Amino acid sequence: MLSALLTKLKKSFRIHTLVGPIRSFTFQKKKYRYFSHTYNSPHRNERTVELPIIWAEVQKYKAEDVLEIGNVLSHYFPSTHQVVDKYEVAPGVINQDIVKFKAKKKFKLIVSISTLEHVGWDEKPRSKQKILDAFRQIRTLLAPRGTAIITLPLGYNSYLDAHLQSGAVQFDQVHYLERTTAFNDWVQVSKKVLQRSPQYNYPFCNANVILIGKLFSTK
Repeated sequence: MLSALLTKLKKSFRIHTLVGPIRSFTFQKKKYRYFSHTYNSPHRNERTVELPIIWAEVQKYKAEDVLEIGNVLSHYFPSTHQVVDKYEVAPGVINQDIVKFKAKKKFKLIVSISTLEHVGWDEKPRSKQKILDAFRQIRTLLAPRGTAIITLPLGYNSYLDAHLQSGAVQFDQVHYLERTTAFNDWVQVSKKVLQRSPQYNYPFCNANVILIGKLFSTK
């Protein structure tokens, strides 16, 4: 009976509530549960905080009003919104470069979970300019009063870090979360964390500081 129940829960994408201890963190004065799942072990990296924050926002909108850059949420939730991903081949995923992506409509919400740091960095040849082009493109895809919510690991892409420091990449609203323990505990911190030049894979594996930024439609 227990086995059947676990199978049913897994199929409905809610197995994460049973994997590991139930813990919580606070972001913007709101409490979230750390996310756990059997796929790619998000409870061991930054996905443990990114996923609950972004998914909570996605659920506020109709699927047709949402665009995701990078196919992430569908691995964990029963999502049906539009996804553009240059490399990952999956049902319903549009395999296009976000810089060249031309949508037939505008979106009220655009989300991207630790994906844009790869633009212009994990490509040959590398391009310092391409990430700037990606952010400009995202703004053009926003509907009036639309919002883009983007998470980025700091210390991964030195081009991106330099753009953030210089102000070439600017968010309308930005916050930071820092990993504080080997047990994957995270706390919200101020912009002063940038003064320490956060590193990727140090002192803990994967991201140690993530940026959660918002872009608002200019119309």
